[in-house]
Amino acid sequence: MARIAVIGAGMGALAAAARLAVAGHRVAVYERTETYGGAVRRFERDGFSFDTGPGLLPLPAVWRDLFLKTGKEPLEACVELVQVDPSARHVFADGSEVSLPNASRAGVVSALEETLGAGAGQRWGDFLVRAREAWDRTRRPLLEEPLWPNWSVLADREPYPSVPHKRLLRTRRAGNLAEIGAWELRDPRLAALLEGHALAYGLDPRATPASAAVLPYMEHAFGMWYVRGGMRELARAVYERCLARRVEFRFGAEVTRVLEKDGRAAGVELADGTVAEADFVVAPGTLSGAAAGVPPRGDGEVAPRRGLPSRLTVLLALRGERPEGAAHRTVVHTEDRDGELESLFGTAPAGPARPTVTVLRPDDPALVPDTGHEAVVVGSVVPAGTDLPAGRVEALITAAERAVPGLRDRVLWHEVRTPADIAAETGAEGGSVPAPALAAGEGRLLHPANTTGLRGLFTVGGWAHPGGGLPHAGMSGALVSGLIVEGPGFRGSQ
Repeated sequence: MARIAVIGAGMGALAAAARLAVAGHRVAVYERTETYGGAVRRFERDGFSFDTGPGLLPLPAVWRDLFLKTGKEPLEACVELVQVDPSARHVFADGSEVSLPNASRAGVVSALEETLGAGAGQRWGDFLVRAREAWDRTRRPLLEEPLWPNWSVLADREPYPSVPHKRLLRTRRAGNLAEIGAWELRDPRLAALLEGHALAYGLDPRATPASAAVLPYMEHAFGMWYVRGGMRELARAVYERCLARRVEFRFGAEVTRVLEKDGRAAGVELADGTVAEADFVVAPGTLSGAAAGVPPRGDGEVAPRRGLPSRLTVLLALRGERPEGAAHRTVVHTEDRDGELESLFGTAPAGPARPTVTVLRPDDPALVPDTGHEAVVVGSVVPAGTDLPAGRVEALITAAERAVPGLRDRVLWHEVRTPADIAAETGAEGGSVPAPALAAGEGRLLHPANTTGLRGLFTVGGWAHPGGGLPHAGMSGALVSGLIVEGPGFRGSQ
């Protein structure tokens, strides 16, 4: 039985802790804040409850597997999962809108064909077939296995089978999402639908490799799910599973240094000077630097990601009941796509008057004081680590009115969650939010391996392989557990 110190109580760390404990190890988690869950938090006021992190769950199979491997009670015995339908409603710049069925390619094709015109649904359906091929080629090496030592193979090889496009005297193939939208989808609304999946993770579609086609494919193939009571309930269930497996938690315990002895990790030192010895240390990917005892990665290894955008979230307490049949999620696409991208990834000082926003309207009585009220979350991507331009919150609310008519007249109060709040909760510089690992693009969207330059030290969570997102956090926990339990020969789940 090994002693294992886990730094932080984010979702990836919790997943690793539960798996390591059930394997017979003695696991202690040191969390600098007073609660668990990382970015999966809840805000409560006056009988209203809001998710302040992820609002929906893709690929619930990852967490089902965790509960299957760590105890007798399955995930559905610990939380209530609801498949949202429609998966999303989209409001486009020209005023047209479409509601897309959940996990139904035929239904999506039909809805797009009926709403956007002849040929639109078929082009999107054909794109999903190609996206599935990219998924099949990358699923295992990017999600289910430790990062390959020869990871440059993933960086150089584009798995998306782009369609040849004749332009003047040249034949070209799409190399990024923007080119897929322009050359293969050939409709600005379909292009917005595609690019919105990248933008949701803070990725510039003009520079994001075509392999990111797997992002919309995952949603259409596996559906989007909601946890009754809010996504914080998932964090609670995983935390309680850790407790049941006798994981020890110390909150308000900030780790300042990873201890090293004879060339391997030997424990952690806390801010109060306390030393906790350990045979293995599991740290978040955000922990780095000589002061923390984490050596730099060697030449030829994936460098840590930097500079990804953050999120601005507005929590709205509304008077009046939620209309029957309202979509759980509505994406309102900007009318100024170029201006928005330049404000996020270029040099423009401020975003468009009406940015792209995601509006979440859960049909969940647990979130409101009574049926005469509604809890709505409006979110948008913003630059990390900078002061928000004046009027940015108003811009979000203005954009959200396209999804919720009469919104302003219903507002009782609102609460704003900024990049600074994310930074305080997760430790990520500037409140940056990690994106999932993606192939191609010269490795720009890969994340560092879970092993490090110090033997016995492993990294977990969104800033380590396989990157950001709730499913990926759970996968990182499984990978770290496998590497510790089975050793360096571990090659992932079979």
